[in-house]
Amino acid sequence: MREFTYRITDKEGIHARPAGELVKTAKEFASSVSVTKDGKTVDAKKLFGLMGLGVKQGMEITVQVNGEDEDAAAAALEAFLKENL
Repeated sequence: MREFTYRITDKEGIHARPAGELVKTAKEFASSVSVTKDGKTVDAKKLFGLMGLGVKQGMEITVQVNGEDEDAAAAALEAFLKENL
């Protein structure tokens, strides 16, 4: 299992457009991907779950990736977050 934390820098937090792109990126991999904020964990491959976290600027999320391609998935997701959120 791979895990990393990321602090959201986008002034609007995780909103619809980047959330959709994050889900799309997560779905490219066979590994399971989850996002946790304040003890609540959701499947990163489900848009409504991700949006339901209500992540705002300055909040920290933890991304967990588990599966056969977890290294590549974690690297891609971390790069996506740094570029977009």
